[in-house]
Amino acid sequence: MTHYIALLRAVNVGGTGKLPMSELKALCEAVGFADVRTYIASGNVLFTSKLAESAVKKKLEKQLHDYAGKPVGVLIRSADEMARILADNPFPEAPGNRVVAIFLDDAPAADALDNVKHQKLERLACGKREIYVHYGEGMADSRLTIPAAKTGTARNINTITRLAQLSCAS
Repeated sequence: MTHYIALLRAVNVGGTGKLPMSELKALCEAVGFADVRTYIASGNVLFTSKLAESAVKKKLEKQLHDYAGKPVGVLIRSADEMARILADNPFPEAPGNRVVAIFLDDAPAADALDNVKHQKLERLACGKREIYVHYGEGMADSRLTIPAAKTGTARNINTITRLAQLSCAS
């Protein structure tokens, strides 16, 4: 059994994509995932499965589509990957609430950061299947646009830390 973390895109953020975490848990259990639990109300769910990552993603996206009546983006990471993402944080000196990893399905292209717009004090770096952003002055006033991250979903380092801890504690 592999320990997975599913990160849903645009769920319970800014009034879009409402999905009670109890429903998310039930949807995951209905497709056969085990040891299911959610973490905060922004679309984070941890579980175990014998399936490969691609099959997990496909099953969960179908179940969410059936539930919501529209596509819901899902990014999957194993517990080991989540720990690596945390360890690879290129901005470890920055507060965890000012650094995010934007999770992508695939590795960012070599030119992923070439078309960034409205960058001011933000620092960016590519990871294996992530783009890290340090919002120096905070996210509230940032107008940063990263076209390569359009289909991704972001979590701050504090959330990633907790997800890594929870996934290893299962």
